[in-house]
Formats: sequence, structure tokens, C-alpha cells
Amino acid sequence: MNNTNAPGAHEVALTAAEHMRGDADASLTLVEYGDYECPACSQAAPLTQHLVESFGKRLRFIYRHFPLMEMHPHAELAAEAAEAAAAQGEFWAMHHRLFSQPQPLDLPALTAHAQSIGLDMNRFNGEMADRIYTQRIQEHRRAGERSGVHVTPSFFLNGTPVDVSLGFEKLNEAIHAALDAAPPESVKHP
Repeated sequence: MNNTNAPGAHEVALTAAEHMRGDADASLTLVEYGDYECPACSQAAPLTQHLVESFGKRLRFIYRHFPLMEMHPHAELAAEAAEAAAAQGEFWAMHHRLFSQPQPLDLPALTAHAQSIGLDMNRFNGEMADRIYTQRIQEHRRAGERSGVHVTPSFFLNGTPVDVSLGFEKLNEAIHAALDAAPPESVKHP
């Protein structure tokens, strides 16, 4: 699926394996490329949750991994822990925990987070030891790079980049502008 509505918009192809919150049939799709050790991503996490709750059936939110290993040495491992949690149906529980708990996100801390959300620890430890989610994380990063992502968090609304360098209120403004610009029949109301 491709959510590019504006001319010149970046391609943000969505798959069935996305980490999504909100209505799958929403008229607006907000994609974030994030890093679990990024302080700005931690600040954005409660806002994205609030946006999904506020806009109801009109917005779906997709989270993709973009670990900046050059600056954040545990970011890729933390993303793998989130994927291991996803394999057990607990992506969002791990996602929220990783952003709300103090750093560092080394393996002992990630293991403690996995225990705290009730994961099958034998499975989690095995998958982390085998690094079976590394490829998925790298695919997310390559997709972000193809879309022009260089920093985290990076956001795309229906395929169009949203610059949040001057503040996260730009996300709310972009969503309202997109809803105001949409033909009435394309906007799904709760």
C-alpha cells in the first residue's frame, strides 16, 4: 500500500507487518521513524499516543525503527527487543516501556523490561541471542534512508514529511490541515 497523496511526496509503502495504532481504514497515516535512545523520540511518544486517541478513526500511526547506532550504541538492540516483544503480541507494551524508562538500554535492562511486561523469557532470550530481528530493523532503516530520513524522530503524514524541528505542535497542525483540505467524503468521522 502506498500513502502518497501529494505531488512530490516521499514514498512510504506500508505492509501488513507494520506496528500500527489507530484505525486501519483511517484517511490519514502518520509514520514515525524513531530510535529508542533518542531523547526527542522519548518526548514524541506521549504526543503520538495522544494524537491517535484524539483523532480516533481519522488517523492511524505507524512506528518504524531508525536506530542511530553512531550516537546511540544500544538503539539497534532495543529495536530488536521491541520486535521480540511484537512476536509475542506485546510490541506497544515494550515500545512504551523503552521510551518511559531510564537509559541505558543494554541487554540486562532490555531483559528486565521483557520480564516486566510478562514475555516468555526463554523465547525472548533465544531470539535476542540469535539476533533474528536484525534484518527487519535494517530494512526499516533502509526504507527511511530512501525516504530521506537522517534524524529521529522523522514523521510523514500520508507520505509527506512533517518538519518537527521547531516543535511537535507541527504534527497537530499538519493533521488538522490535511483534514481541512480533504474532500468531505474522504474524511472518516468517528
